[in-house]
Amino acid sequence: MTSLPAKNPIQTLLEKRVHPVHLKMRKQIEQEKERRVFGQGLGFFHIENWYSIHALIRMTLRVTMLHGRGRRNALKLEVTDNRISLPHLPDAFNGFRILHLSDLHLDVNEHMADALIERIADLDYDICVITGDFRAKTYGPYENALAAMQRVRRAMSGPVYAILGNHDSIEMVPGLEGMGIHVMLNESAVIERYGEVIYLAGIDDPHYYKAHNLEKAADAVPEDAVSILLSHSPETYRHAAHAGFDVFFCGHTHGGQICLPGGFPLMCNAKAPRSVCNGQWCYGDMQGYTSRGSGASVVDVRYNCPPEVTLHELVKGEAGPKSRGDAG
Repeated sequence: MTSLPAKNPIQTLLEKRVHPVHLKMRKQIEQEKERRVFGQGLGFFHIENWYSIHALIRMTLRVTMLHGRGRRNALKLEVTDNRISLPHLPDAFNGFRILHLSDLHLDVNEHMADALIERIADLDYDICVITGDFRAKTYGPYENALAAMQRVRRAMSGPVYAILGNHDSIEMVPGLEGMGIHVMLNESAVIERYGEVIYLAGIDDPHYYKAHNLEKAADAVPEDAVSILLSHSPETYRHAAHAGFDVFFCGHTHGGQICLPGGFPLMCNAKAPRSVCNGQWCYGDMQGYTSRGSGASVVDVRYNCPPEVTLHELVKGEAGPKSRGDAG
């Protein structure tokens, strides 16, 4: 009697964890269109998938003697404090602190994980959220990124919630959850403190995979509750605001990563207004924050755009004046 081939253990775990339609859709896009430069997703052009141009950029930087400086810049992480005032915040959450990481790209070089560990080791926060892109490349092996993330996770305290970015494979979910990171795939979680609650929701990548489902993510969130949405890219900000989310955390843009003096980005790589592509902003009643990210993509350099980790503090009170990046 011929025995059936053993099922891949990662596939078995995914089948238990991910809706079959979601899993099938994302895996097929990864397999069939992962190298695609033009088309697919919300944007037409995807420079992160055009690997031949990456080598040209690196060579140009080396010739102009700028590569070393840019690599050093990419490891000088800043800590940004961001205060979020919410009039209906439960009293128990007044002063609640959220560490926000994004676009880690931990395997882009051998020093990236150490720089992040050193920066976050002594920070004080209640939970951590990660808005995607653990891996440097958009396809291929992801084991090095997971190994680096395991090291970073050991430096973290408290619960950690994450979503996938356009650089991440759905097959990374079991590994991430195995190290105690709750990956949110169009779903929500209740955050409880002293008998009161707020809601955290997360959607899968909306930029390239278009695997996001706001309706599913918001389904269990009461209309009058304080709600925070994690999205890899700012491209879903309008829909999130109209869905009633109070707070929106994202990344993907890297703040431009390579900017002119004064921080003006040459490119933001997101189909969204530049006003929502870096730092604090508002749209209607929703307050947003787009992280510059702690890593680097395409090439491991930064100019006039330092990497960051963000400490958001929730406070009870009237929302302040709309930020410089107001899109409303």
